[in-house]
Amino acid sequence: MNAPFPSTASGNDPRLPLQLLIAAPRGFCAGVDRAIEIVERALQKYGEPVYVRHEIVHNRYVVDSLKAKGAIFVEELDEVPDDAPVVFSAHGVPKSVPAEAERRNLMYVDATCPLVSKVHRQAERQIEKGQHILFIGHEGHPEVIGTMGQVPEGQITLVETVEDVANLPFTQEDDLSFLTQTTLSVDDTREIVEALEARYPQIVAPKAEDICYATSNRQAAVKDIAGGCDLVLVIGAPNSSNSLRLVEVAQRMGTDARLIQRASEIEPEWLEGVGTLGLTAGASAPEKLVREVVDRLSDWRVVTEEIITTTEENMIFKLPRQLMD
Repeated sequence: MNAPFPSTASGNDPRLPLQLLIAAPRGFCAGVDRAIEIVERALQKYGEPVYVRHEIVHNRYVVDSLKAKGAIFVEELDEVPDDAPVVFSAHGVPKSVPAEAERRNLMYVDATCPLVSKVHRQAERQIEKGQHILFIGHEGHPEVIGTMGQVPEGQITLVETVEDVANLPFTQEDDLSFLTQTTLSVDDTREIVEALEARYPQIVAPKAEDICYATSNRQAAVKDIAGGCDLVLVIGAPNSSNSLRLVEVAQRMGTDARLIQRASEIEPEWLEGVGTLGLTAGASAPEKLVREVVDRLSDWRVVTEEIITTTEENMIFKLPRQLMD
């Protein structure tokens, strides 16, 4: 444990109470649980090393833990030896990636989240119907690259903002549909969809919302606590879309919010004037990191914990067949 900071240096009196509102649900979702288990089972079945294309999930602690068990993370398949097994990350990959793996006769396991795979299948069906897809997402995110890589080039257009909608070259005569990245802000996405539907009344929506249950649930949980907090801490990686959205949700509620990867990043000055602190974790952050943060806060203040539950999650995804025997 770290020694308490003296009140004269930090404004934190270790005798002062700190009410901690911990959001639930938080942390690992079913897709992340599944992806991590896929890598662990692949290591058990095939032995070390198992290669993983891209970070299996966007969390440094998780990635480092799997490295310690024998996983090797690479960005492209040309870094994978011909005789080594490779796992594709939970974010999904363009069709060209498994096609390359098959050309090289690589043994691969696809850890794409089933909810991302569902979006991939929808994209294929929309193209089969002759529709041009407007895909709502963040440029450069692995999930966006993977989804846009499911369809022929030129048949899908990325839309990031409401302003982008106004600049689209299509007309009300064009056959259009839309899909969304699974880890977007629920509120931002709703605004973009409304803009699309206003400009293109003929646009075809997906049968069900693409933003995944875990993203929606974690954002709703933050909304539930943020209004009563002086500060919200979100545990997650800077390249984690769902974690960044949690920070934005709290800030939209008028509450100061910060993204941290580990407890060591917390500065004692952040707690000055803070009586109630909200805490949550993105879908790729393990519960161990939540407890690590609570312990660090307890070094400085007398912490009272309260779990605020907005919904219960019981989703479980099946593992790939090749890892079940």
